[in-house]
Amino acid sequence: MLTVFAEPVATGAEAAAQGGPAAAIASFLPMILLLVIFYFMLIRPQRKRDKENREMLASLKVGDQITTIGGIVGTISKIKDEKIVIEIGTKTEKTPMTLERWAVRSVDKAAKNAADDSEE
Repeated sequence: MLTVFAEPVATGAEAAAQGGPAAAIASFLPMILLLVIFYFMLIRPQRKRDKENREMLASLKVGDQITTIGGIVGTISKIKDEKIVIEIGTKTEKTPMTLERWAVRSVDKAAKNAADDSEE
């Protein structure tokens, strides 16, 4: 009965070594496949969104109507490096507000499109 417990048990690495290189590759294949799926489902789309956001922030110009991450809608009146000044309120009562550039969520109307809308 003690002989059953005395037999050596082969671990996964030893079994792969006994099976050769094909067995070693086969044992790592599920992990590699999982990493590839993880890259294409999570990492790549997030990098694409980050790139689009950087491009949007870099292309801000005076006259763009924007929405901030806090939900404030306004029109850009000045841009200074990483700060922007937007005007919020009605057409008769404009209130300036200074924001960081990163606080812009989206550009609702580009300055060129806003000028086209006012001509009609």
